[in-house]
Amino acid sequence: MRDDTRASQPLLPRPPLGPRHWPTWLALGVMALAARLPWPLQRLLGRVLGALAFRFAGSRRHAAATNLGLCFPDMPETERDALLRDSFRDLGIGLFEFLRAWWGGITPMRRGVRIEGLERVEAIRAEGRGVLLVSGHFMTLEICGRLMCDHLPLAGMYRRYRDPVMEWAVRRGRKRYAAAMFANEEVRPAIRHLKQGGILWYAPDQDMRGKDTVFAPFFGVPAATITATHQFARLSGCAVVPFFHRRDGSDYVLRLGEPLADFPSKDATADSTRVNAAIEAMVREAPAQYLWIHRRFKRRPQGESAPYGR
Repeated sequence: MRDDTRASQPLLPRPPLGPRHWPTWLALGVMALAARLPWPLQRLLGRVLGALAFRFAGSRRHAAATNLGLCFPDMPETERDALLRDSFRDLGIGLFEFLRAWWGGITPMRRGVRIEGLERVEAIRAEGRGVLLVSGHFMTLEICGRLMCDHLPLAGMYRRYRDPVMEWAVRRGRKRYAAAMFANEEVRPAIRHLKQGGILWYAPDQDMRGKDTVFAPFFGVPAATITATHQFARLSGCAVVPFFHRRDGSDYVLRLGEPLADFPSKDATADSTRVNAAIEAMVREAPAQYLWIHRRFKRRPQGESAPYGR
C-alpha cells in the first residue's frame, strides 16, 4: 500500500493568466483533452506522431542516429536503423504516457504492472535511511514514476520549464501523485528530504551545463556526467538504488535493483562511472525506449570535437 507521508512544500502560486499566456493555455487544453483519449487510440496516435517526428525532425533524428552509432558501434547498420525508427515510435507513445501521468487516468496501465524489489527499499527505510532511486531518461519515466507512487511515496527532481504556465501546470499535475517535487537547484531541501528518510527519484544521465560534472564512460564513450548522485549520498547518508522501468507490450515492468554497495566512495568519478554503468544496463533492456534525441555527448574532453556537427 502507498505511504502517504509527504514532504512539506509551499502551495503552488496562482497561475499566470495574462493575455500573453493564452496561447500556452490553449495548447495545455489540447494536451489535457489528449490525456483523456482511450489508451488504445493514444498508442495508435503515438505511433503516427513518432513516424512524423522521424520524418520531419531532422536535427533530432541526426542526434539519435549519432548516439546509436557511438553506443552500438558493432550493431549492423540495418539493425541500428530499425532501432532508430523504433525509438521515434516509442517517443510518440511516450508523449501520451506523459500526458496521462500528469492530467489523465492510469487505470489501464495499472492492470498490467509488474513490480520487483519493493522489499529492498522497505528494508532500507526500516533502518531510518533515505533512498535515492537512480534511473535514466526513458519515455516511460513519468508514467512508471506515477505507477510506483501507488506503492512508495516518491519525491522527484526535475528541470524547471521556461514557460511559467507550463511550469505551473506540470507541477500541479505531479502534485497529484508525488510526495514532493524539487527543482534541480533546490539541492538543500532535497538532501533534507533524504536525511529524514524520504525517497527521491533522480535521473542523472543528461549533460547539464553549469553543474559539477566529470567525464565518465557511458557505453564506453566519455560523457559529461553530473556528480550529484555521489554528492547526495555523501551529504545525506542515503542508499542508492537503481530503478529499472520499461514498457513490455501492454504491461509495465518496474524493478528496484540491489543498492550500490560501498557507495559513495571518496572518488566522484568512480562513483559516477558506476551510476552510468547501471543506467547503461537499463538501456540495454529497452533500447528503443531511451531518449536518444538528447545530445548526450555534446561536451567533450579537451581536444575532442562534438560528434553532432553544427
